[in-house]
Amino acid sequence: MTQLGTEPAPGRADSPPVPAVASSDRTEDTGSQAAGASAAALEATRRLRAPAILLGFAVALVASIIAAAFVGTATVGPLDVIAIVLRNVGLGALAPAPPVSPLVDALIWESRLPRVLLAATVGLGLAVSGAVLQSITRNPLAEPYLLGVSSGASTGAVSVMILGLGSGAVTLSMGAFAGALVAFTVVLLLIGGGRVSNPARVVLTGVLVSQFFSAVTSLVLMLNGDADSTRGFTYWLLGSLGGARWEPLIVASVVIVICAIACVLFAPALDAFTFGWDTASSLGIRVTHTRVTLMILTALITAAAVAASGAIGFIGLLVPHIVRLLAGYAHRMLLPLSAMGGAIFLIWVDAFARSAFAPHEVPVGVITALLGAPVFALVLRRAARR
Repeated sequence: MTQLGTEPAPGRADSPPVPAVASSDRTEDTGSQAAGASAAALEATRRLRAPAILLGFAVALVASIIAAAFVGTATVGPLDVIAIVLRNVGLGALAPAPPVSPLVDALIWESRLPRVLLAATVGLGLAVSGAVLQSITRNPLAEPYLLGVSSGASTGAVSVMILGLGSGAVTLSMGAFAGALVAFTVVLLLIGGGRVSNPARVVLTGVLVSQFFSAVTSLVLMLNGDADSTRGFTYWLLGSLGGARWEPLIVASVVIVICAIACVLFAPALDAFTFGWDTASSLGIRVTHTRVTLMILTALITAAAVAASGAIGFIGLLVPHIVRLLAGYAHRMLLPLSAMGGAIFLIWVDAFARSAFAPHEVPVGVITALLGAPVFALVLRRAARR
């Protein structure tokens, strides 16, 4: 007989099992909590250092504008550059150097300075557009060039010039805006109104739209342009700042800066979009109205940039992802930092493009593509793993 209180024999039905699964679940929960806490701590650290990064970017932008004006085949001293600028804005009494020759004056004031400022403006606009598009499409690969928006803007601008509808900077920007808006609308329709965030589908759709509008641009050039104009437009479409002048710079600057500031005002909505349309709607955000407004703003920015410099790709992809690594995902800081980062980036890419291969000048769009393509491949690979 078995006495009361004796331990059950091994293998009997009333022997309690070892709770291995429960222990494993507790370990996984602990690991998940630790990973979440680590990610939250990293994001908090990024937010704390964001103001310092913002100040650093601002100083670097001003320094880049001044320093890039010295870069070129003709050597001009820093004091001479400052003196030229002061004399041309009516502050010659403050000039730190004696007057230079009219040729050098024209080189700095009519060529280099507008070019540097246009590079800053275009880089600013394209970086902000990329950050906004990545939010409203909820796709890390969204960017004006990759989505075909730049190709649509190029088609509109070329059509305006070739068909004789106008040649001024304002008319050119209007044609580019119409093309960009049409291209963006087609992209959104093909990817399901932006609700589909599959990276491969977005990329393929962008390639499709880009190739279509590139073909339309080529057709317009072949049917209506002569050999010289076709060659010039082809070079311009690669992305070039060589034609920078004050009139297109002013038009582009007004449009891009105003639209970029407007995008920053939508930062809370862009943050909410990160968690999905339903969550954003539950927070009181008018999702459709906000997305359409931001779509128009990014189309305007892209149109102004393309009208001034041609199609320059990958800035909207490369810069926002780098800024996220430095300062986090909050759009209140992401958009201003992307703006300044894009400006700094394009200033120095253009300085390299016009000086590294002198006397030849490489289109700046070629350099940005060489730099951006590896980043695109990396982001695509990371997105495919999720």
